[in-house]
Amino acid sequence: MSVVSRLLSRSDVALDDEIVIEPMRRRHLRQAMPMEDDAYPTSWSRAVFESELDQTRNGSRRYLVARVGRRVVGYAGVWIVPDPDGDQAHVTNVVVTPDQRRRGIARRLLVALAGEIIERGCVAWTLEVRASSEGAQALYRRIGFAPAGIRKRYYDHSEDAIVMWCHDIDTPEYAERLRELGS
Repeated sequence: MSVVSRLLSRSDVALDDEIVIEPMRRRHLRQAMPMEDDAYPTSWSRAVFESELDQTRNGSRRYLVARVGRRVVGYAGVWIVPDPDGDQAHVTNVVVTPDQRRRGIARRLLVALAGEIIERGCVAWTLEVRASSEGAQALYRRIGFAPAGIRKRYYDHSEDAIVMWCHDIDTPEYAERLRELGS
């Protein structure tokens, strides 16, 4: 098999290939940056991503990637905000390549992040989602998020964001929800 054939076969992901969730590293940025550019009209720069990854060392950020083979097919992250009544997490981004959507990758990334932020001591988490993104809103509701407000013209000064919150994530009931979603 030629080098070109091997490279092409790596980018074609069969539906039955195993999805691996692991911590995001700088080496993943080579594949994550084009995904970021495709997902957001105003995307993060490599320097912003590197700064976010640097902050994982002090525990204030957590980023995960989803891989199939060597190919990164998704990533997600949170910013952990200390609070005397229990830390909170803010979802910074959730991105899955268009050809891998509807396979449960975003769900698996979020369930894995939930487990990590709960272990870290978080009691709630929040996010913003495009008002037009009904599929993402449905996923977030399954995970336990509920609409709590609107940020007018949040996305590129044109589209509203729905602010969603998920409270009491440190309870046995939420642990059971995550178990059910993780299977």
